[in-house]
Amino acid sequence: MSYKQPVSVLVVIYTPQLDVLLIERADKAGYWQSVTGSREGEETLAETARRELYEETGLDASRYLLEDWRYTNTYEIFDHWRARYAPGTTHNVEHVFGLRLPSRLPVTLAPGEHVAYQWLPWREALDRVFSPSNADAIARLPARVSVCAR
Repeated sequence: MSYKQPVSVLVVIYTPQLDVLLIERADKAGYWQSVTGSREGEETLAETARRELYEETGLDASRYLLEDWRYTNTYEIFDHWRARYAPGTTHNVEHVFGLRLPSRLPVTLAPGEHVAYQWLPWREALDRVFSPSNADAIARLPARVSVCAR
């Protein structure tokens, strides 16, 4: 059996107007999130982010601004997902990225992984996501965008 690495990326997809793309998990109804995914093999974190973006949304990150936000979250893996990791693995280290799009774009969801998507203003997205680390990343978005605009 091949286990997931306890190293992942979280990619907040947003527009200049601070609209945020959220996708709903297929395995947990009502669980809305940004793009996430575990590193595979020896790929870099940026490679993981690009791969997950394409797999989960059909977006080609090379066409837009993908930024490593240079901070991480360490969190306990939910019990119902622990079987995906090697025995005894209880925590994951998540590296946060942002992908800036020029506007709200349609996406192509990964069959079996996500069932719906929606674009929301950042404050609404912040309240909709199930993950505290995802909410924290979205809460940082206005400051990040204002710094980048300078």
